Amino acid sequence: MQTIRLKREKRPYEINEELKLLRTNLLFCGADKHVFLMTSAFSGEGKSTVSSDLCLSFAELGKNVILIDADLRKSVRKHKIIGNVPEYGLSHYLSGQCELNDVICQTDVDQLYMVIASAVPPNPTELLASENMQRLISFCREHFDYIVVDCPPIGLVVDPAIIAPLCDGTMILIESNEVKYRLAQECVAKMKAAGCPILGVILNKVSEKKFGRYYTKYYGKKYYKSYYAHTENT
Repeated sequence: MQTIRLKREKRPYEINEELKLLRTNLLFCGADKHVFLMTSAFSGEGKSTVSSDLCLSFAELGKNVILIDADLRKSVRKHKIIGNVPEYGLSHYLSGQCELNDVICQTDVDQLYMVIASAVPPNPTELLASENMQRLISFCREHFDYIVVDCPPIGLVVDPAIIAPLCDGTMILIESNEVKYRLAQECVAKMKAAGCPILGVILNKVSEKKFGRYYTKYYGKKYYKSYYAHTENT
């Protein structure tokens, strides 16, 4: 098993608190919820960052957790690794170029594991719909407490809907003041049609002016560059 080192940023107190709240809300979604799909409307909304931080938060509880980077089209995960990127990734496994054990990487964080997307294939949708993807999720269910699947934006491609039936619940991340209400509803409708329960919506990059008076009063913060709102039922 390969070992990778992760680039980590120190998060402000208020972001850590919101992240813990998100983790708690997911835990209260039910004992049968172990595989979480993360998607967004567009790229650049912070989906991959929240996915990573959520996995770190689960690991802090002493849970075995794995992050599956299923964005085979435009993954940013390799830029968050210190040193050499793993030789094999998800696209290699799904296309039959390596074995499952070749793509599961241990990180320098206790109890946190990752599968990196790696090379960009010419047929990402077909690979994600393959039996190998089903085998990967089944294997992870047996060996990990929680699985977070970081998918491409549902507002741009169909890939999340392909993976959704393999997961226990979906989280849709929306950037504040950037995504129109109608588009957000379309994203929700697409994931509902895929047959995967929607656990909630995560509102990211929220201005403290509107939502952070508590922290302004007690910690002097003026704005949050990132903000993890608790999940809201759709």
